[in-house]
Amino acid sequence: MPVHRLTPILFCLLHMWRILSSHPQHSPCQMKQRTVLCNNGKLSSVPAGLPDNIEELQLNYNHIQTLQDNSLLQYPSLNTLSLACNSMQKLEANTFKDSKLLEGLNLANNDLDIGYQETSCALKKLAGLRYLDLSENKLDDEMAATLLQNLTSLEYLNLSGNMLRRLDETSFSDLHQLKELDLQRNTLFEIDSAFDGNPKLQRLSLAFNYLTCLTDFHMTQLVVLNASHNFIEWFISRQDLNDTFQLETLDLSDNKLLFFPFLPSQSHLRNLYLSHNRVSFYEHLSDNDTSPDSPKTVEFYNLKRNNNNVTAQLWNDSLHGDISSLEILDLSGNLVQYFPQGFIHKMPVLSRLRMYTNCLETLNLTLEHFSGSLYELDISNNRLNQIVADEGTLTTFGNLTYLNLSLNDLDWLSSGLFSSLPSLRSVDLSYNNIDICLPVEAETSTDNISACVDWRNIVSLRQLYLKGCNLKRIPPSSFTGLSLTHLELSDNSGLTVQQSLQSLSKMLQHLGLGNTQIQDFDFSNFQSLKSLNISGNFLTQLPPSLLSLDLKLLDLRDNRLSTIPSGQAITLAPKLQTLFLTGNPFNCCETEWFRTFETTKTINMVGQSYIECEDLFTTHRVSDSQSFECDEEDVESLLWYIILFVSVCLPFVGISIVVLLTVKPQIVKKSIKKKCLKPTSY
Repeated sequence: MPVHRLTPILFCLLHMWRILSSHPQHSPCQMKQRTVLCNNGKLSSVPAGLPDNIEELQLNYNHIQTLQDNSLLQYPSLNTLSLACNSMQKLEANTFKDSKLLEGLNLANNDLDIGYQETSCALKKLAGLRYLDLSENKLDDEMAATLLQNLTSLEYLNLSGNMLRRLDETSFSDLHQLKELDLQRNTLFEIDSAFDGNPKLQRLSLAFNYLTCLTDFHMTQLVVLNASHNFIEWFISRQDLNDTFQLETLDLSDNKLLFFPFLPSQSHLRNLYLSHNRVSFYEHLSDNDTSPDSPKTVEFYNLKRNNNNVTAQLWNDSLHGDISSLEILDLSGNLVQYFPQGFIHKMPVLSRLRMYTNCLETLNLTLEHFSGSLYELDISNNRLNQIVADEGTLTTFGNLTYLNLSLNDLDWLSSGLFSSLPSLRSVDLSYNNIDICLPVEAETSTDNISACVDWRNIVSLRQLYLKGCNLKRIPPSSFTGLSLTHLELSDNSGLTVQQSLQSLSKMLQHLGLGNTQIQDFDFSNFQSLKSLNISGNFLTQLPPSLLSLDLKLLDLRDNRLSTIPSGQAITLAPKLQTLFLTGNPFNCCETEWFRTFETTKTINMVGQSYIECEDLFTTHRVSDSQSFECDEEDVESLLWYIILFVSVCLPFVGISIVVLLTVKPQIVKKSIKKKCLKPTSY
């Protein structure tokens, strides 16, 4: 063939080779518009041959230990680069020489502590960088300060999970545009004026560190401050500032606060989280008659730039600061015994008050002057023995929707407490000693307080929790006029409920009857039921009426089930999403139901590895059922072996006794005489 005819063919082959070489067939990357995803690709360097106009490149979970100078030369349009989880040790000094448009850089979970100085030189080339993630890099104070030099355009910075211990005014001095800073999960114990050079900082997280106090708080521009999970004993705001603090959310939960925080005198604070501290109020100690020797002031030493020590009235209500904008107050898990006089009244727009696990003994709704905007009130797990409210006061709670009074010592309640709340949707009275009123009691009672509750005709109520209230009987008409979707009656041993629940059968979606000693129940009318708890009872078989329901959750723990027939398991499997079965004495020879549920991918068998069964000798995990044989023929053979063994052993034992009596008859006589012919004292 002439050479001139081969030339076009050679050009075509050359062109195809270029295409194949620039786009490898087995590339670990995926292209989505101008974003390239190369995560989990076992790459040791930035891939070449990608389109030069890509704007985002993700290289997470690879093996790129060094980002070299020429790695990004082909991608000048790059806007976002992510290199998290690469065991990366450094970025070479000229890596970003031509990356003029790069604004977002994720270097989380690497080893940049090794080559942080050269990496710092690379970062200085990024004049427009706005987002930087350096979390989980084992960085100490000096390393972080070096890496952040001259990053004047940075707006978001993540330094969480490092080894920072102490911050001062030089730590972030170049970050004049910084708006959000994440410092959680370090070992910080001091932050001396660290944020004075960040006038635009709005969101700051200091959670999970070792801070012991936050005094002289003067960051008026801050909107969100999360200082939870530290060891903070004092939170004191600067009181001499005329500016209004922009703070909206303050999280001081899981600390060691003894006092309610000394908040700014002017603020827009909306959300205050103080759960799991040691907060209490000490207004009663200011009464000289009751405690003449108790201290009345507290003195603060070494408060930053203040030359003189500060002495404050310990019981001064103004120290609470401006709480007029509070919408959420979470004081759960503290030591509060009462509210100071007028404290609740200072929060006219309060919508959620969470006070569970405190030391409240009484609650006078009339004297506290709660706002009409109150939406949620949780005072569970306290020491409440009474709740006082007059009829006029209850009319102001028109917005109250969720009320939790569980785990208290309530024996009496104001009559009409619940029926006077028009928006009430959920009530939890669990683990109190409040009964359900008989119709006669409800109609003839004229007392202001009652030991029972009349639940009839509370039309707004949807969820009612009465666990552990020592209920023995529920009158048939107890729930007349209700549209309940959730009813929890568990832990009421010996309760009889079949007839009283019929009026709820059409709308009830969750029913709790655990630990009520029921042995059978007809659920056929409860066609809306989605969740059922019948754990801790004496059920020896599954109620057949369950098969017609469209249940999503079924709790059968701690019953007496030996098996679940295959037909029932096959019927339930396509419907169920969550199933509890532990604590039943299942038969290892009848575990076909387990394989049915196990192979149904839509079911979560909670505690699956702890479901046990029993055979003739021991207990096994049902999940190991394939490791032992349980056919009927094997059981029958085993019984025949036992019978054969006994039939062989009995004659042998008989012959042995005869031989013994024949050979040595004196042994038997001596034994009888020794045990039965003992001399007496008569």
